Amino acid sequence: MARDYPVDEARPRRRGRKLLIGLFVLLLLLAGLLVVADRVAVGVAERMIGDRVRQEIAKQGAQSAAPDVEVGGTPFLTQVLDGRYQRITINLRDVQASVEGDAVRLPVLDVTARNVRASLDTLRTGQGDVVADTVNGAGTISYESLAALLNRPGLALGEQNGKLTVTAPADILGQKLTISGTADVTVADNGAVALRFNDLDAAGLPNLPLARAFLSNYAKSISIDVPLPELPFQLAVREVRPLPEGLAVTADAKNVPINSAG
Repeated sequence: MARDYPVDEARPRRRGRKLLIGLFVLLLLLAGLLVVADRVAVGVAERMIGDRVRQEIAKQGAQSAAPDVEVGGTPFLTQVLDGRYQRITINLRDVQASVEGDAVRLPVLDVTARNVRASLDTLRTGQGDVVADTVNGAGTISYESLAALLNRPGLALGEQNGKLTVTAPADILGQKLTISGTADVTVADNGAVALRFNDLDAAGLPNLPLARAFLSNYAKSISIDVPLPELPFQLAVREVRPLPEGLAVTADAKNVPINSAG
């Protein structure tokens, strides 16, 4: 047998459900506003860091496309209140700097700063340092700009099977030949790229001591320490590796003001 509930008992239940639904919607709106505020704050911080990086790179006499800055870690606003950020990534493209009057080009330079410290006042005013516990950089140096530093007409560098390769025209005992071979690539104590050409040959080279001596002397003349341009963020080169797209450079630094590239 059906039971009829009193009208005054059903109404409070409906009002209670409406109140819960309204509260739930209000919480969703607040959460959405917090997310929007968080993303807006991230954008402000990224623009501020990007502007400072661009200014400092210009002070070094270098050029690059506009830095692409990404502040990692969520939520951002809690990192702001704490004054410590998990990760800041700075991507630089088409970096060009001068070494002994020649332009060295790095098509790519990606920098990741971790455990970054910055006060709220620094973010608000743009004054003060944004300091990272560690900074790691990875970039490439174009073979064309590296070959220009060797100052040998017609010399070209490349990569094959993980080795740095070289080809160059030469006039040996009246014959126009093409020298080819590979080099060992390391980082010198002064941070320069050390090139050691120890396996050169030339098709058609006369089997004469004088011809072999010419080849040996040529290898020694291009086996030099090539200075690199000053890298931003106080980065020190730790490793270089030949890749098809260029010479890959790995660098790092500690306790670095990342909004001061010098």
